[in-house]
Amino acid sequence: MSKYPPAHHQGDDRNHMIEVIKTYPLATVISVKDNQPFITHLPLIYREVDGKLIGHTDIYNPQTALMKGNNEVTVIFSGPQCYISPSVYATTQLPTWNYIKVHLKGNVKAIESKEVLKESLIIMTEFLEAPNHNYVLESDNKRMEGALDYIAMFEITPTHWERKFKLSQDKKPQDIENARAELIRANTKSMEQFLKKVF
Repeated sequence: MSKYPPAHHQGDDRNHMIEVIKTYPLATVISVKDNQPFITHLPLIYREVDGKLIGHTDIYNPQTALMKGNNEVTVIFSGPQCYISPSVYATTQLPTWNYIKVHLKGNVKAIESKEVLKESLIIMTEFLEAPNHNYVLESDNKRMEGALDYIAMFEITPTHWERKFKLSQDKKPQDIENARAELIRANTKSMEQFLKKVF
């Protein structure tokens, strides 16, 4: 039996994985054709009613041709991550990196209907605008109407879910809590520092 990935980084709690998808919907979508990978980063929305992932891409994206016909895709959702210094632990440890990831494999199908595409764009915007809903994409939005011919809609049916939550679970309770606090602190600080550098 394989020792990797460690069992304590795994788990089959589907609800935890769905929460990652909802909270960090920007996905890395990977298709392969003739041993060449095609990779696109785009938001995917989890549809509760049937467990499918819904997304949209530019028709000129070369990967769009692979987002149909029940082709296989791999999808990665990335949650918070950071370096964990031994200095944050209560016991002697080595440096490590903690992260939250969800890996999915599935089959993708193109949705050709312009009306379904339009409704999907409205629903996705509503989801992403939550909880304040400062913007509402109206169904008669002229700019959206003009863009429909350039947007390809697809749905992914997941066939395999893999949870990769590396959160110092193999440590003592106090060290686990300290690593959790560091993950929160580091992600807040690094975002602030990054934004100051690029904006």
